Amino acid sequence: MSVLRPLDQLPSLNTAAVLLVGAEDALLQQLAESMIKEDCPSELKVHLANSLPLPSSGNRPRIDLIVFVINLHSKYSLQNVEKSLHHVDATFFLGKVVFLTTGAGREHHCSVHLSTVERLARTYRSPLLFCDLEKEAFRAAMVQRLVRLLLVCAGHVPGVSALNLLSLLCSSDSPTPEDL
Repeated sequence: MSVLRPLDQLPSLNTAAVLLVGAEDALLQQLAESMIKEDCPSELKVHLANSLPLPSSGNRPRIDLIVFVINLHSKYSLQNVEKSLHHVDATFFLGKVVFLTTGAGREHHCSVHLSTVERLARTYRSPLLFCDLEKEAFRAAMVQRLVRLLLVCAGHVPGVSALNLLSLLCSSDSPTPEDL
């Protein structure tokens, strides 16, 4: 079992890499293409994975940010993310993991309750973002936000660390024992 660690590779100059993990191939591909088109001072590398662990190889890329994409219309999407979380080193959860939920706009078609995803994000102390990735305008706004997060996580924004950003994005409420 291969665990993904944030410091497995040395950073590259002016390069930031994001890993998009999710069961919805079409949505991930659209998000990745939009991120690559985004104007950015650093070179963006976008990697896609249906699930973790990643294949073990000596030339595995450095990952600065992991975005777990959960489609609320698919229980498989949530189960896939929950299984993948076991293959991520705990130090990634110090500001370098984001949960992105899509499909909340059509709540009557949801297979996954929003409270389940909120509890997952609180348990892992990671930000939870909402976006309807199927709509271009919403996807474009989310891409801008993810690129800004990625630049911070890659260390390309002076004076701001991923941990500082995490404290701003997450609420200070601690999960109750029954939530865990």
